[in-house]
Amino acid sequence: MELPLLLQEFNNGNIRALARSVSLVENESIGFETILTTLQPKQLAPVIGFTGAPGAGKSSLVNALTTHWVKQNKKLAIIAIDPTSPFNFGSLLGDRIRMLEHFNNEQVYIRSMATRGSLGGLCGKIIEVVQVLQCFGFDYIIIETVGVGQSEVEIAGIADTSIVVVVPESGDEVQTLKSGVMEIADIFVVNKSDREGAETMAINLKKMVHDSLTPWQIPVIQGMATQNKGIEELARAIELHQNILQNHERRAILLAEKALLLIQQQKVKHFNRKKMEEEIKTLLSQNHFNLYVYVRSKLI
Repeated sequence: MELPLLLQEFNNGNIRALARSVSLVENESIGFETILTTLQPKQLAPVIGFTGAPGAGKSSLVNALTTHWVKQNKKLAIIAIDPTSPFNFGSLLGDRIRMLEHFNNEQVYIRSMATRGSLGGLCGKIIEVVQVLQCFGFDYIIIETVGVGQSEVEIAGIADTSIVVVVPESGDEVQTLKSGVMEIADIFVVNKSDREGAETMAINLKKMVHDSLTPWQIPVIQGMATQNKGIEELARAIELHQNILQNHERRAILLAEKALLLIQQQKVKHFNRKKMEEEIKTLLSQNHFNLYVYVRSKLI
């Protein structure tokens, strides 16, 4: 499909044109920059990020929340970040089976993306892909990170609302989890709350957020995604947080963070890692390698 026709079909709401546009942007194929600079956001759809350790039930929670919003006639885009296959660098779709009921729903667009070696539980093109989705006019955009633990803090720079999902078994680790991923939460969800220790986990989290200096009182929601427990409460909490963001400086901070990330990506794009490795190897053999001097030489 020629690019002008693709853009026309995209603006007409053609879901295939959306999928094609996302692929072009994700792979930096010919025309991707035209897509990013030509399309205009129809609305600043809230970006909702779900993060947490593997096995916390993020996919089940996203699935239940999607069902809730679909019943309200909302249009959703879901970006599920998956581990990268070591063989073809594509995404491993293990957790997506929980969302099968929504794959043929016209109100829901689901896309799996591979981390491709990117740290922080996300992928390198997530900002650009979200921009494309916002141009399509969704009501909500959900990002589910790969689930790599405390290093998964990049989502705070991408999502308007960051939801950290934990399970009761983490109850004894709250003090050690205060750094990293636990500090990015706008909302906590204690999933699988039928298990022993759920109440204790929730109490400990509430004590922790009570000491927070943020103007937003971080809610702690006990839920069971597989039984839709806590889903309505979660949806209300997201809506409340979005209402606060409308007149809050954090939106500008988020956009500045995204701009910086994109600038950084563009700045380093021309560097050849393999070539740098060979250069450093040669310098090491000469016994006078200075990392700072080497970096400065690349910035000139």
